[in-house]
Formats: sequence, structure tokens, C-alpha cells
Amino acid sequence: MARRLLLGLAQTVGVVLLVFALTEALPGDAAVALAGDQPDPARIAAIREALGLDRPAWERLAEWAGGLLRGDLGSSLVTGRPVSGILAAAFGPTLVLAALTLALLVPVAVGLGVLAARHEGRPVDRLISTVTVGSYAVPEFALGVLLVTVFALRLDWLPPTAVGSGEAPLSHPAALVLPVLVLLTRPVCSVSRLVRAGMVEALRSPYAAHAARCGIGPRRVRYAHALPNAVAPAVQQVARTVDWLLGGVIVVEALFVVPGLGTVLMDAVAARDVPVVQGLAVVFGTVTVLLNLGADLLVHRLAPRSGVVA
Repeated sequence: MARRLLLGLAQTVGVVLLVFALTEALPGDAAVALAGDQPDPARIAAIREALGLDRPAWERLAEWAGGLLRGDLGSSLVTGRPVSGILAAAFGPTLVLAALTLALLVPVAVGLGVLAARHEGRPVDRLISTVTVGSYAVPEFALGVLLVTVFALRLDWLPPTAVGSGEAPLSHPAALVLPVLVLLTRPVCSVSRLVRAGMVEALRSPYAAHAARCGIGPRRVRYAHALPNAVAPAVQQVARTVDWLLGGVIVVEALFVVPGLGTVLMDAVAARDVPVVQGLAVVFGTVTVLLNLGADLLVHRLAPRSGVVA
């Protein structure tokens, strides 16, 4: 586990360096963005000097990394506010979307997977498989536009965006329905198919047959013996889903105008605000590493024979 933790830290550092390099490669910088529509070269040079953008990239990167070791994410080049404050202000809506998605993902995906496995080869199984495969193929942006068109514009059941819902997303749950549906669709499809495959394999295994011969009821065999082994690989997929979820949040927040971390990232990239982009990369990378480590521990608990944490 210590090796995986070190590997995760190295991956986080690599993501930060890559984001910094890609941001540096973009045309223009924060000084150009702040100079206005008709920038004057002298004014741009003065802004660059004031922001410290005239220094070598390696020097700016080293300064930022040193601050990071002290828990300081730096300050925004555009607003001058601490990056940690900017992220904290936008963290609430993103956390609500991600938490609701993950809270619904497990029961819905496991329920569909078990239902399909119980009716293997029957119409229910084929229907679930067809719907999940077809839904997985639809990109999040296209699915979001489709849901907005049907449920917001045509039927007028739900608000098309989160505009006007205020800073507390939970105070207007109707504005969260469509974003959560978009974020939930693809993970449910992938996790449910893993659960189905694991349940089918587990129910055909020798230990399930032996349990049945010992007089253990089918329900207990299914849920007490087969399900834990079927869920083990799905737990790892849920952790990997977080990687997709972080990217999906950016698309969903842009589509539904949710003022979260995705919106902050888009604004920071447009303004070439490198410290904010780096701060978000650290947050996303750290969350991904911690969730994957937690998933490994849980898989080892559910199925110790897998040797995941060895």
C-alpha cells in the first residue's frame, strides 16, 4: 500500500507538471487577458512584470511548488485572491453533484446488475443490456442537450439550468435532477454490466454449488456468497469512475451553468490563470488517488483472495 501511495503522489506531481506545461504552451497569457480588447504592448509588458510573468517558467514553477509544500496554492493572477479561497467558494456545488451521483450509483448499478444476472438470457437481461450499452455510447453533452430539450423545453417539468438557484444547490433540488442524471448514466451502465458478469460467474462457481448442496437457500447463496465477490471488481470501477466524474462535472457545469469547480477551471484556462489551474489539478489528483486507495482496501476486504493490496 505504501508503494501505491508513493505512486499516487508521483502521478499527482506528473499531472501538475503536465498541466503547467500545457498552460504555458497556450497562446497569450494572463497579461494579454487583462490588457483588454485593444492591448498596448507597453501595458502588457508592465502587467507581465507586475504579475511576475516575465520570469522563467522553471522559476515560477519552483516558487509555486515550494508554496504547495507549505499548503499554499498561490494566488490568482487575474483577481489576486488566494487560490484556496476560490476553490473553497466553488467546492459546494461540485461536491453536491458528485456526492449525489456516487450515492445513487451504487444501489442503482448493483440493483440492475443483480436483476440482469437473475434473469440471465431472458428478456429482462437483454433489455437491461441493450439499454446500458446504448446509453453508454451517448456523450454527456449530447445526453444533456437531449434531456434539456425533452424535460425542460418540451414538457416544462424541470429547469433547464441552475441559473437563479442561488449558492445553495440543495435548496433547489429540481435544478439538480438533470445534471445528476447526465453524470449518473454512463457510470451506471459500466458498473451494472460488471456486477452482472461477476454475479453470473459467481453463481456458476464451485463454492456456490457447494453451498446449495449444503442446503443453503438460493437467496442467501445469491446475496451472502455470490454478491460480495461480484461487487469486488465493480468497487474498483466505481473508483475509476471518479476520474471520469471529475471531467464530466466540467461538461455538466458548463451545460447547466452550475457555479462549481468545473466553471472555475474553464474560466481559469480562458484567462491563462496558471495557479488556479494547478490548484484544481492538485485537488482532482489527490481526490482520485485517495479514492483509488480506499477502493483497493475495500476490494481486499470483500475478496481477500484477489491480492489487490499486496
